[in-house]
Amino acid sequence: MSAVRFCDRLDFAIGWIHPDPAWMARAGHAVRSGGGVWVIDPPDGDGVEERIRALGEPAGVVQLLDRHPRDCAVMARRLGVDLHVLPFGGVDGAPFDVVSVVRRWRWQEAALWFPAERTLVCADALANAPGYSAPEEAVGVHPMLRVLAPRVLTTFPAEHLLLGHGEGLHGPQAKAAIDAAFDGPVRRLPAWGIAQARRVLA
Repeated sequence: MSAVRFCDRLDFAIGWIHPDPAWMARAGHAVRSGGGVWVIDPPDGDGVEERIRALGEPAGVVQLLDRHPRDCAVMARRLGVDLHVLPFGGVDGAPFDVVSVVRRWRWQEAALWFPAERTLVCADALANAPGYSAPEEAVGVHPMLRVLAPRVLTTFPAEHLLLGHGEGLHGPQAKAAIDAAFDGPVRRLPAWGIAQARRVLA
């Protein structure tokens, strides 16, 4: 297993970032809500299962993006819970709402909204990682979604934003960063492109 870096430490949640590849900053999360712990897009790593179980009784694993299963199936088997892949129709009894973010050929993506915790969990549509956001962005819209950005994500009064790539944002800055990300995302594409060229050539 890999030595992951833990982040987004909250009373009810925890996140961790896989070291490989560094530019993607692949992050998974566990959120305790409604009496159980929901694990979202987990990459496996040292101490991950132990941290999940320390948070509470596992309730399920959720995969939010069609093209990256990560270690969802492995983690579901290990925890002894169901795996919910792109549950656009919702999950019976779950404490979250499933948000339809992208429904396109070769790109199916959902997000989760935990209303009691005011927590929005995203897969790829929003990110805070070197390969995804422009240098001036606290969080950025995925480069391939900037022209037709999924603005549904701006409708939630999020106090916590958990991301599939990079560390999350917490407090008033979470909602402010989401709104800023959708304020002219195409305009910041050149800055993103320059940053990627520098990263590759470095």
